[in-house]
Amino acid sequence: MVMLSILKHCNWKTSRNGKCVVAILRAMSEGPVNDTQKKPEHYDIIIGGGGLVGTTLAVAIAKNKTLADKRILLLEGAPPFKGFDVTKPYSNRVSAINKKTVELFKSIGIWERITNARVKHIKQMQVWESNSDALIQFQHDHFAEDVACIVENDLILDAVYTELKNSAPNVEVRNKSQIMEVRLPLGKGQSEIKLRSDEKFSCELVIGADGANSLVRKEMNVDVFSIDYKRMGLVATLEVSEAGDNSVAWQRFIPTGPVALLPLSEKYTSLVWSTTIEHAKFLKDAPHDEFITKINEAFCKEYQKNDFIVKAINGLNSLMGRSGGNMRQYPPRVHSVLEGSRAIFPLGFLHASSYVCSGAALVGDAAHRIHPLAGQGVNLGFSDICLLVETLAEAAYSGAKLGDKHYLLKYEQKGLAKNVPILIGVHGLHTLYSTTLSPVVLLRSLGLQLTHNIPQIKNIFMKRAMGYN
Repeated sequence: MVMLSILKHCNWKTSRNGKCVVAILRAMSEGPVNDTQKKPEHYDIIIGGGGLVGTTLAVAIAKNKTLADKRILLLEGAPPFKGFDVTKPYSNRVSAINKKTVELFKSIGIWERITNARVKHIKQMQVWESNSDALIQFQHDHFAEDVACIVENDLILDAVYTELKNSAPNVEVRNKSQIMEVRLPLGKGQSEIKLRSDEKFSCELVIGADGANSLVRKEMNVDVFSIDYKRMGLVATLEVSEAGDNSVAWQRFIPTGPVALLPLSEKYTSLVWSTTIEHAKFLKDAPHDEFITKINEAFCKEYQKNDFIVKAINGLNSLMGRSGGNMRQYPPRVHSVLEGSRAIFPLGFLHASSYVCSGAALVGDAAHRIHPLAGQGVNLGFSDICLLVETLAEAAYSGAKLGDKHYLLKYEQKGLAKNVPILIGVHGLHTLYSTTLSPVVLLRSLGLQLTHNIPQIKNIFMKRAMGYN
C-alpha cells in the first residue's frame, strides 16, 4: 500500500531523475506502517468500567456546567445494554438507595424516568435480634419522608443510558472494551490505556470504576486492606401471600447471618440473605417448597434466648420508660419464589489506602467494598460521584489539569472522611453478629435497644444511612 501510494504521486520524469526510485526503495526498507504506532486518541477523561457507578459518573460529569466541554470516554466491558422492560418480572438485582443518591439522580435528570417506571418507597425499617428481644425501628416523624427507595439496578442503568444518549454528546461509550494495560504519569504528563484490541487512548485523568479487582487501582500501586468473609450472599425475588404493610423493609439477625426482605410492590419482595458458603449453596439449590419454608422460618422462628439477656433488655426498656416492651411487627409470609431468580455471590471487605494519584482516581468498589447488611455499598459509590465531580469542576474552573494530584487529594480527603466511619461500622456489625457468644449477644442487644430508645442517637444513624454527615 505504501509503494502504490508513492507510485501514484510519481511520474516517469521524476522516476528518471531517480527521486521516485529512491523513495520506493526507502519505503520498502521501512516496511508497512504499523497502526499501533499511531499517536493514541486523546480524551480529557477516561472512565474504566461501566456498571451503575461508572455510567452514572459519565452522566454527572457531562451534565456539570463547568465540565460540559470535556471529552469523555466510557469503557464498558459488557455488550451494549439492552434496556429495561417494565412488563417483565422484577429482577433479583436491586439497590436500596438513600436520599442523597436520590438527590444525585434528580440533579442529572434520571429520577423522573425511574419513578415513572417502578420504584418502592420505604417508610420504615425494622431490625431485630433472634437471640434476644432487642430491636430498632427507623422512620421519620409521621412517616413524612422515605427511609430508602428500592430500585432495580437495570432500571437505573436504563435511565442513565437514556440520558447519555439524549443529553451527553461529549460522552463516547465503547462496549466490549477490555482494558489490558494502564500507564500513569510519574509526575507531569498523560495517562494512557491500552485495550485487548490493541487500541490506545490518552487522557488527563483515568477513573477506575472497574470493581473490586480494579486494574486501575493495581497500576496506582496503592496498598489494599481486604478480608474474605468466607460467606456468601443469596438473593431472590419472592412473592408474598398477603400485602400487610408493604412500605416496611425487614432485617433480622439470625444464627446463620442477617436476612432481609426489601419490598418491591404489594405482591413482590427482594430477599438478601448473608450466610455460610455451604448454607448459601444449599438454599440456592433447595426444592421450591423447602426454600420457602426456610425463608419463613428465618423471620418467624423463635430461637432459644438467654434469660439473663432478656431480663437485661426488659430492664433497659423499663429504665427508659418503655415498660410495655418492644412493639415488634412481622413481615408478610412468603409463598413463592420467581423461577431463576436465586443467585449467590461472595462477601468481603476491601479498602484502598488511597483513592488518587497523579492522573488517576478510584470510585465505587474499586476503592471500597463492604458487607450488604446495611445496604450502603452502592450508596457509597454514588457519594464518590458527587465528591469527585465537585472536585473536578473546581480544578477545571481554576485552570488546573484534571489529573492534578493537588486537587484530586481534596476528593480523597472528603471521601475518606465520609466512607471510613461507615466501612468500620458495617464491618463491626458483621463481626458482632457473626457469633452467638452470650457476652457479645448481650452487648450488641443492649446497643441496639439503646439506639432505638434514644431518638438523638437514632437520628445520627439515620442521617448516616441517608448519606448525610
